[in-house]
Amino acid sequence: MVSEYLKQNTAEYHDAAEKLFNSEKIFNKTFSLEDYKKIISTNYLMLLHSEDQIFSSLSDKFEDKLQLSNRKKLPLIEKDLKSLSLENKPASHDLHFENEHEALGAMYVIEGSTLGGNVIAKQLSKTEGFDEVTFNFFGCYQENTGPMWKNFKEVLDTEVAEEHYNDVLSGAKKLYTFLLNVN
Repeated sequence: MVSEYLKQNTAEYHDAAEKLFNSEKIFNKTFSLEDYKKIISTNYLMLLHSEDQIFSSLSDKFEDKLQLSNRKKLPLIEKDLKSLSLENKPASHDLHFENEHEALGAMYVIEGSTLGGNVIAKQLSKTEGFDEVTFNFFGCYQENTGPMWKNFKEVLDTEVAEEHYNDVLSGAKKLYTFLLNVN
């Protein structure tokens, strides 16, 4: 199953992202508003440079299967930027996905961020200094986070043949590398 293949082969990237964003501070309640602004700014740049390209790279069969209209996150994170008084930036980096399978791999990274983001939103909403923060991006699916993630993984595992696993992994690695180096 490609979802397990991705999980195993991107673990080091996932761990590096958690380290970059000081994730351990979220759970010991020392995560600051400045830390949060960094994580939102970086995720904004990731979405700005990838989301439209990912969606336009996917064939029509994925429109309904993945409920793509419900998965757009750029407008949500732009609301977070505004509420945090951060500026929208223009796309300035070159990020390109070669095919639909790479786009699916990149989407794996984004969808995974919403799974973790839901936990982040819940934890930070109980942290001092976050009373006024709206978690539009990290809370995007609300109580549907689990089902949306499960649906995404099922579609990946059903639609991606083993000969395309390396392309999917390549797309995930491209987006993780971008995320880790964008600032």
